Amino acid sequence: MDDITGSRQWRVPSSLPAAKLAGAVLLIALGLLFADGDPVRVVVAGVAAAALAAWAVRDLIAPVRLAVDPTGLRVIHGFAGHRLLPWTAVEAITVDRRPRLGLTSEVLEIDAGDSLHLFGRFDLGATPEEVAGALRAARPVS
Repeated sequence: MDDITGSRQWRVPSSLPAAKLAGAVLLIALGLLFADGDPVRVVVAGVAAAALAAWAVRDLIAPVRLAVDPTGLRVIHGFAGHRLLPWTAVEAITVDRRPRLGLTSEVLEIDAGDSLHLFGRFDLGATPEEVAGALRAARPVS
């Protein structure tokens, strides 16, 4: 999303919270289906479903994970808060690539000195390489 002030934001894809909530319902159904009179199975399925639902709620409450404007970067902080990182605090913007199990995972790393912020493809709704390029282009030249 762009606007005339030069700001842009990256958010969780809208289908992701729905998939997580569907997964939570499926976990409850499977827990009940395979309980065989064992309450522990239902409780374990319920706890896993509650965790997945809480993760989906976070995506609904704070879908924007990263935003950029001329003043700096706004990153997700805590469960659903945001933190402003002025450009002077941003030391490096890199993409870490690691091969695992025949697949390559990419993570956008924003090093702000005292904090490191990591974003994957499903946090951004775009590839980390694409977002890193946009952030580098938006950074003021000093």
